[in-house]
Amino acid sequence: MTDERPGPDELAELAHAIPETVRFGTSTWTYPGWVGLVYSRPYPASGATARMLGEYARFPLFRTVGIDSSFYGPPKPKTLANWAAALPAGFRCVSKVWDRLTVHTFTGPRDDIRTGTRNPDFLNPSLFVSDVWEPYQVHFGAHAGPFVFEFQTVPGDTGMTATRFVDELDRFFSRLPPEGEYGVEIRNEEFLTPAYFAVLREHGVAHVFNSWTRMPSLGAQLDLEGSITARFLVARALLKPGRTYNEAVDQFAPYDRIREPNAGLRTDLARLARTSAALRIPAYLLVNNRAEGSAPLTIAAVARMLTS
Repeated sequence: MTDERPGPDELAELAHAIPETVRFGTSTWTYPGWVGLVYSRPYPASGATARMLGEYARFPLFRTVGIDSSFYGPPKPKTLANWAAALPAGFRCVSKVWDRLTVHTFTGPRDDIRTGTRNPDFLNPSLFVSDVWEPYQVHFGAHAGPFVFEFQTVPGDTGMTATRFVDELDRFFSRLPPEGEYGVEIRNEEFLTPAYFAVLREHGVAHVFNSWTRMPSLGAQLDLEGSITARFLVARALLKPGRTYNEAVDQFAPYDRIREPNAGLRTDLARLARTSAALRIPAYLLVNNRAEGSAPLTIAAVARMLTS
């Protein structure tokens, strides 16, 4: 198996090999290390995200992208409009939802004065509709794919048990616009219960298959009974289990080459792609640079597996 950069002819062949139901993409797109791989030229450090997104969307292997910055605050209407203007028709994006809605107890460095207190907006449906859903519909509706609710690891001393979490999800999703596509990404392995999958299935919400420090592999999650809970799949290949985010940043930057091939992760991504094709349901398969060192080259490697 080669991890060399594919040339134009091979890119076209690999794009053709990807099932029509499958949308590969990366976790965000503003990486200078991708010049010569995805981008034809360097871009300024600020003010060029829309132009970069437009060129990103022309890369043959990319059919979606993960909007990760929205985790830290809803994108401004002007930003959404600029992104929409840069994208081709039919290009749908996976957006992380503002963490104001998914943090149960404030613990992070951005919450220093509130550390240890309960978040009053945890799973607040009215806040999601007013600050996330409605601006997207007005300014980005044609490109809005699944909204991913990422829940950081919930400490055991918060009182958030697996049962209580399921009840909170049930209440929340029953009050969201039913036409939306939603996914839940968790970082607590003990929350992967039959009841969790059942409540997601009841509301047509996808369990987000995620490769993360303290989570089972993508394949192990797929093997859990009932883990496909919606009429679409979402997966995020983020980190090798056991590795922290900071370790990956230090080891893999500037993300211009494969630093550590992960055969198991590639096999799991190819399996998700084939599952999507077999079930005839869309799959949004996102790869992070911190998975192997260069997300575009990881996707190319998985696409090569799909040609066989």
